[in-house]
Amino acid sequence: MSNFKPEGVIPAALMPFTERLDVDEAQYRKHLADIAAVEGISGITINGHAAEVHALTIEEQCRAMAVTKEVLGNRTPMIVGIFTNSSLEAARLAARAQREGADALLVFPPDMMVLGGHLRPEMIHEHLRRITGASSLPIILFQYPLVSNLAYPLSTLISLCETFPQIRAIKDQCGDGNLHERQIRELKSLDRPVNTLTTHSAWLLGSLALGCDGLLSGAGSTIAPLQVALYRAVRKGDLDEARAINDRIYPTVRAFYDAPLLDMHNRMKVAQVLLGRLPAAHVRPPLMPLPAQEVDKIERLLAEAGLLRMETKRTRTA
Repeated sequence: MSNFKPEGVIPAALMPFTERLDVDEAQYRKHLADIAAVEGISGITINGHAAEVHALTIEEQCRAMAVTKEVLGNRTPMIVGIFTNSSLEAARLAARAQREGADALLVFPPDMMVLGGHLRPEMIHEHLRRITGASSLPIILFQYPLVSNLAYPLSTLISLCETFPQIRAIKDQCGDGNLHERQIRELKSLDRPVNTLTTHSAWLLGSLALGCDGLLSGAGSTIAPLQVALYRAVRKGDLDEARAINDRIYPTVRAFYDAPLLDMHNRMKVAQVLLGRLPAAHVRPPLMPLPAQEVDKIERLLAEAGLLRMETKRTRTA
């Protein structure tokens, strides 16, 4: 059983595609190596929203596990997303992740529960029972935004944490400051405390200051050094330094998290191209390439963040 402790800064990796929309394995390896080279990260998450997991086949997800382990080895922990509407398939993915050397799982709620799953908590209990029956890996439970209708009521969240000792943390995106703080406090007060990793990337400083144990975010694919610096400043209680770092992060918030929110990782891919890290920003449908004016906006905001020089000439591939 893995001894991985979910805390600190955990970036979520993107998934590069070729012009034909096949997985670009060479660029994926390079992307993983780029993230892993950031001093101070605690692990890397794969097969999550940032990787467009909704558009990946099961075979591609399994291949991503193997490739990631080859790149990271035992130097950087690998957290594997479990994203599927089938509890039976979730169990198979969890078992495969453990065989491939994963250090933890990030468990998503099944999308089909959007139609009232919060009224049937036994459903998510069964989903977790299947996963924990197939794998002994630590689990990070994804707490979705309240507006998604996939968030777990607090009573359900606590019950899950008490029932399944493998749950070591939640990745919290509830989107409500009051609930966010209450969850942090109540999960900490359990007989077996559960950590909170924030993914409130649009208000990261405020979220971390409430007492989160770390962050797990797709933006880490692109701005992990800034996230590490902010996390460290908050942990040592240096508010002036934290504000200064947050001032650099803020333009990237505007670059990545404008409406429609579903384009957030699309925008991060464009940023990777602008920063010279990826050759192209291909996304799989139904996602579509960004219009030129939005690419220009991202470029301007990355410059405001001090991440690139506006006068630098570059070739964009949509």
